[in-house]
Amino acid sequence: MNRDHIFLNGKIISVDQRFGVYEAVHVRGGRIVAVGSSDQIKAGAPVDAVTQDLNGRAVLPGLIDGHAHMDREGLKQVYPTLEGARSIRDILDRIAGLVRRAKPGEWIVTMPIGDPPSYWNMPQGLQEQRWPTRWDLDQVSPDNPVFIKPIWGFWRHALPLVSIANSRALEACGLDGSTPSMTESVHLEKDPQGNLTGVFLEHTYMSVVELTLMLRAGRFTARDRVAALERSMREYNAHGTTSVFEEHGIAGEVLSAYQELRSRGPLNVRAHLVHSPSWSTVAGADREKLLATWGAWMGGRGLGDEYLRAGGLYVLMDEEGDGPRSPRENTLRASCNPYTGWAGFYNDAGLPREELKAVLIAAARNNIRCVGVTPDLIDLYEEVNRVVPIRDKRWVLGHISLLTETDIAKARDLGLVMTTHTNRYIYRAGIRTRESIGIDREQEISPLRSLEKAGIPVSLATDNVPVSMFHPIWHAVARRDRSGELVAADQRVSRERAIRAATLDGAFLTFEEKSKGSLEPGKLADFFVCSDDPLTVQEDALKDIVSLETYVGGVQTYSRSDE
Repeated sequence: MNRDHIFLNGKIISVDQRFGVYEAVHVRGGRIVAVGSSDQIKAGAPVDAVTQDLNGRAVLPGLIDGHAHMDREGLKQVYPTLEGARSIRDILDRIAGLVRRAKPGEWIVTMPIGDPPSYWNMPQGLQEQRWPTRWDLDQVSPDNPVFIKPIWGFWRHALPLVSIANSRALEACGLDGSTPSMTESVHLEKDPQGNLTGVFLEHTYMSVVELTLMLRAGRFTARDRVAALERSMREYNAHGTTSVFEEHGIAGEVLSAYQELRSRGPLNVRAHLVHSPSWSTVAGADREKLLATWGAWMGGRGLGDEYLRAGGLYVLMDEEGDGPRSPRENTLRASCNPYTGWAGFYNDAGLPREELKAVLIAAARNNIRCVGVTPDLIDLYEEVNRVVPIRDKRWVLGHISLLTETDIAKARDLGLVMTTHTNRYIYRAGIRTRESIGIDREQEISPLRSLEKAGIPVSLATDNVPVSMFHPIWHAVARRDRSGELVAADQRVSRERAIRAATLDGAFLTFEEKSKGSLEPGKLADFFVCSDDPLTVQEDALKDIVSLETYVGGVQTYSRSDE
């Protein structure tokens, strides 16, 4: 936007220190020049300024997603969908159509059975109330291998994951009734005669089967990832998101996709990427020396510009047993490195506690900010702080689930910044979590009001389930489980507080609170026009707000009228 642009007669929700609401905003050179009344803005603008009448619409600063997995959204369009299928016959008809268009012997791979984004109620939602088997699929594809992918488990937060292969696919991957299960969480279903049915059941949230036994079914290519990321940015813009923080860590193949798009010009969504380590590739390396070499580019705010920046280290503590964070499962998933599937991060990013502690201390000495998503890190961060102070380094604890008063006090004293996962811990599994911990501990569930009282900056986040930041905003305000029941109602926050957590606190998360997150003179002109007023709309309609127009650096990157 080279010329001055003024937006008049709106409701500009600035999210400045006093949460001021204005009528108009003046933009020049990608930044905010002024906010104020329409008369003030018109008087201060040049005569040739482009004028847009907002017709009373609300305008918010661009939303900042504190845990986005933005690349994942566009990947959902790589494989054909089975959405809307309500019987095995429906599924077979879809696959038959794909077979007709395929070459002989070509793989047929589809998205999971069920309806996105969460794939609830399967197979109960099918007329037969069972999964199709290899023999069902063979009816329409006797010569082409077929694989129906499992869901990415965090889309639904309910197990098991289910994937299905036909006979040709099993044969192509060398699987038969004698194939052993790779881990306790993976079950290869068999008929009474001991033959594989083609149905794989996994009691883990990240598929092992897809990355091991069925890896020959295909993988996302570099071209897939670039195109998907471009689609993802449009979808995030459509919901008012203009910046993301990828705190779970980014693998090299995803970073390459970002770099490819950045080489073409400004990104439609600004991104701060955290490094996902693949510890198995540097096994035996001296941790102190390794972190010292990484610190040259990973330290401080990292490297990059206002559109794309990479810095910080994702950290994870391995758990014992045979679960989703166990070394056994993660080693299996990581066997296909550098490919990472849906994850987009390396599965071998975890370390045993004492090894991880040494890495954290080395990171602190080299000014590398550490970012983790499990509450067991609080005590470890505290131990590190006794050796090397981290109080002012804004280390991150993300995906907050359950936090005690003691946890919150420790986090405050350590100067931690936090991100939420309300899509899971309030909406999808709030009541289930309360039942597991007991009613006496209910207020520990995503305790946003307690964190606000403690003065801990909290950035809302989607985890890509779904992409709209207005879902977490609604969760923070309404505190309702998907059943409609209230979850830890005392932890409700105001709409203003929730909006600040989706904007300015997100900017604080990436050390950018002076350049974005609110609509104030001198800040980046990242904003969007809301489909409804977030301050006055009926509470349950908060989650349905979308963007009518989105601007990044003063340039329109999305318009709903174009759809």
